[in-house]
Amino acid sequence: MNSKLLVRLSLIFNYMVFAVLLNSVGAVILQVQRTYDVSKAEASVLEGFKDLPIAIFSFIVASFLPKLGIRKGMLIALFAVAGLCFMMPMVADEFWYFKLLFAVVGISFAVIKVSVFATIGLVTNSTKEHSSLMSSIEGFFMVGVLLGNVFFSLFVDDANPNSSTWLNIYWYLGAMTLMAALLLYFAQINESESRREDSKASEDFMEMLKLVIKPLVLVFAASAFLFVLIEQSFMTWTPTFYQDVLQVPASMGIQAGAVLAGALAVGRLLAGIILRKIQWLTFTLTCTILVGVCVILTLPLTNNQPELTETITWFNAPFVVYLFPILGVFLAPIYPTINSVVLSALPKYMQSSMSGLIVVFSALGGTTGSIVTGHIFESYGGTNAFYFSLLPIAALCLVLVLLFRQVRKQAA
Repeated sequence: MNSKLLVRLSLIFNYMVFAVLLNSVGAVILQVQRTYDVSKAEASVLEGFKDLPIAIFSFIVASFLPKLGIRKGMLIALFAVAGLCFMMPMVADEFWYFKLLFAVVGISFAVIKVSVFATIGLVTNSTKEHSSLMSSIEGFFMVGVLLGNVFFSLFVDDANPNSSTWLNIYWYLGAMTLMAALLLYFAQINESESRREDSKASEDFMEMLKLVIKPLVLVFAASAFLFVLIEQSFMTWTPTFYQDVLQVPASMGIQAGAVLAGALAVGRLLAGIILRKIQWLTFTLTCTILVGVCVILTLPLTNNQPELTETITWFNAPFVVYLFPILGVFLAPIYPTINSVVLSALPKYMQSSMSGLIVVFSALGGTTGSIVTGHIFESYGGTNAFYFSLLPIAALCLVLVLLFRQVRKQAA
């Protein structure tokens, strides 16, 4: 098999594995409420245990990873996660085990995401090729989210909320992680351009710190933070929203998360084609505005729903059950597009450091979005919690314009 093709397949599969693990947080938040009698506000901290380690360790590893070796770092992360997954069905009988699980997954994903973003620059030769591969990988990430939600729903016992049989899914997740490690082992990555041989690790770290004060990076940080805040508020709380507000069974709520992920996957895969013909600011602004329109049009439909005397299924559900996930198509392309734009504007040896900063800003946004949404959900209901997203959506439109101006200055 062609060496570059094997590397690309490895990046896609590694990313899909972590898509399943990371975005299972919505399903797990729902299940720990049912199995361990945890409140919504308490359960929302799982997002923090996932995202804060991502933020902290991305900042630490981004400048040191090229020295350690991108491939070696990814293998260490995969083996760590596989080991913990195999332990979960045997030991997880309290809520704190899930905090530990997501902390380890978060640390490992910090390594994986920085590695994947840095490697994209090593296997592409132009800005358009970079954007296309970035959108494709992010698209397959959402395919992983979709498959993960469907997979989780198969292990949920709707009739017995206290059942812990759903933990058996972690046997399969452990095996899948080992398969990802095996594929990566046979992939050969030329890492020479990812580092400067004459520089010390401390110098690379200081170089990354200097990146933070660049106007381009500061504006990008705001855009990444706002986007992930919006995305994670929807992704994490959709299963709970469907069960509590739309009154569907727990397994169907998790499947709804899969439908939303599917819409995101479609949007990102299409973006790889559309961005070859449309200027990126026009595209991302249009998508952001359409997300807000979807929120305004669909959430009023959650009120005054007709009561069903039978259990809700996909065949007799209210119209809003099918309509809500459409916003994912418009939400999807924004994140990979802005990531690609800022990475393409920097030299290849700086892309590992910038990748670390991308993960930091994204993780902080994800944690903020999930926790704020969880508290609003607890106090004011799910519909109001999702209406809250209109504020960061409006702010994101403004920041995208500022990002465009900074990118243009950088190119001048």
